[in-house]
Amino acid sequence: MSEPRATPFRWPVRVYWEDTDAGGVVYHAGYLRFMERARSEWMRALGVDQIAFKRATGLAFMVRDMQIDFLKPALLDDELAVTVEVKARRAASILFAQTITNADGCCLIRASVRVACVDLERMRPALIPSDLIPQPAS
Repeated sequence: MSEPRATPFRWPVRVYWEDTDAGGVVYHAGYLRFMERARSEWMRALGVDQIAFKRATGLAFMVRDMQIDFLKPALLDDELAVTVEVKARRAASILFAQTITNADGCCLIRASVRVACVDLERMRPALIPSDLIPQPAS
């Protein structure tokens, strides 16, 4: 596992037809997919194989709470960057700050996402293994 990052993790995304509504504007649920993929890639960059983790521990991460500010729309063929930054880590949850910006650096989406570590057999919160996700940088 690598050390915590001083800057937020960034994941590139391009907007395709399948992401948009009839007007060529990203459909609101598309932003959720973009942010989910960025969190998955963030974990992969930390060296976490989520399938192996699930098999070994019976644990997985699920979104518990999400607050999103839709500031400006993304459009068909836009190149976007999705960021992931750990804001707080509790015993059984992680609070992320996420943004989606366009190629000009304009912030389109700002979100706060709390994910819970869950025991999949009992569907109850579980402690996050201490060495899995680093504490946020001060």
